Amino acid sequence: MKKLVYIVLICAIGILAYYGMQNPVGRLEKNDEEQHAAQVLSGKLAENYNLEGLKLKINGSDVPDEQYLPYIGSDLHVMLPIDAVKDKLGCTVDEYANGGIIIKRNDHTVRIVAGSADASFDEEKVTLQTQPVKNNDKLYVPIEYISDAIDYTCEYNYSTGQISLQKKGEDITLPAVYDMRKEGRVTEVRDQGDSGTCWAFASLAALETTLMPDENLQFSVDNMTKNNGFGIEQFEGGQYRMSIAYLASWKGPVLEKDDPYGDDETNSKLKAVKHLQEAEIIEDKDLEAVKEAVYKKGGVETAIYSDMVDADSDSEYYNRDHSSYYYDGTEGINHDVVIVGWDDNYSRNNFNKTPKKDGAFICKNSWGTDFGDEGYFYISYYDAHICETSVVYTKLEPADNYDKIYQADKLGWVGVLGFDNEEAYFANVYKAGKNEELAAVAFYATGAKTTYEVYVVTDFQDEDSLADRKLVASGEVEYAGYYTVDLEQAEKLADGKKFAVVVHITTPDTKYPIAIEYDADSLTDSFDIKDGEGYLSLYGKQWYSAEKDRKCNVCLKAFTRTVE
Repeated sequence: MKKLVYIVLICAIGILAYYGMQNPVGRLEKNDEEQHAAQVLSGKLAENYNLEGLKLKINGSDVPDEQYLPYIGSDLHVMLPIDAVKDKLGCTVDEYANGGIIIKRNDHTVRIVAGSADASFDEEKVTLQTQPVKNNDKLYVPIEYISDAIDYTCEYNYSTGQISLQKKGEDITLPAVYDMRKEGRVTEVRDQGDSGTCWAFASLAALETTLMPDENLQFSVDNMTKNNGFGIEQFEGGQYRMSIAYLASWKGPVLEKDDPYGDDETNSKLKAVKHLQEAEIIEDKDLEAVKEAVYKKGGVETAIYSDMVDADSDSEYYNRDHSSYYYDGTEGINHDVVIVGWDDNYSRNNFNKTPKKDGAFICKNSWGTDFGDEGYFYISYYDAHICETSVVYTKLEPADNYDKIYQADKLGWVGVLGFDNEEAYFANVYKAGKNEELAAVAFYATGAKTTYEVYVVTDFQDEDSLADRKLVASGEVEYAGYYTVDLEQAEKLADGKKFAVVVHITTPDTKYPIAIEYDADSLTDSFDIKDGEGYLSLYGKQWYSAEKDRKCNVCLKAFTRTVE
């Protein structure tokens, strides 16, 4: 097909050249005709390339995910989704409501505008031959024009449909100092008062940064702390897994103005205004990974030990003059904050106790603006607990991205299960409604470097049906966390019939890779074993009932869209 297309192009150019030479008197008019003919032909070529399918390779690895695939514009230039620039090229991307886009990588900054040819590369003004455009509500950029400016080479082979992007030099270089406040990427500081709600303030403050600077929303702490389903009072505290469970089950987030904090009231019937798609959990004090997450993705929720309770508290570990904190003891964590920046050169002499080296994270607190530097303070890199476990809410989408959620794990990741092996299969069965297609599934990775395969069984009769499964997606995640995987192609579901989603997961260095919900303690009193039909297997052949054999629910959700 492509060879034929090339022949047509050569013939067309020859015909245009012939007419141009035979009629010099009408040269200007013919040039217009030639240009129009070339544009039409280019459009047809682009249509053929896109229909036949393009392949994307980044740094030598194939990128099969449909959401990241490029397309060929009508002018035969390669257009890459902005999500691929952010997620796959290691760039920081800020989108603004006026259409402006700022792309940063290493020491380079690219400024472009959707629908405009005006751009700047490291403050040097340039004119793009192809404008960034929105296609099906997704922003695409002319990657061949901006790749060099972010230290990538871009090569494409139209005969094979292969687009190859290769970074030049080393991986992303983080600056010595970075502050999200200066980038307009943080919301206002709030005050938790005397309630044990720091965990919710930190979770939602981190979540809000995911939308910044394009959207400046304030989410309701009252709704998260009073309607999360766990058996705990607002003043008693909580932790990040409760936050993820609340968000992943579509209970929230809701807006602060619709459920204000501290009024002793709440509204459990409010609907989520956004849907959490992904939350990464970075563990083991990986400071560089946390910095990269802040730089590229958003604020990072983490936990520390604090012997202070509000802005008026004093502590031997807190230096009020420098708004700095360093704890080197053995007490456990009891307070959540949000990392919004860092300073590698922050002097160790600014702390009451002297850490072994310079360097500190810039953290947002929830004790009002009277605390620290208008609500922010510095925590030493060498604090006993900072970054032991850190959470970044990496993907948030509009609340209409799917029409329905199927789930049996409203309390989320409570425990783990497995077969004394790093791999396992797990499945959930649901009954479809009317006119639905399966669009995505979501599950937890309980450890780093987890690989997964997602399968679908559209006609489930009994557990033997799980053998007749169809592979619909696969991939790998870098960190533990909650992940939503869009199917490569939506699967039509039969009205009123049972269907199953199946995941084969491999999590290195673990014996129990499956996240489960179960009645663990008083926190999980609301656990409902009757709302699910889950299955577990080591090799995907012999299956065990999660509810009957293991007294648990499998953490595996399904998302559908209504189709006409």
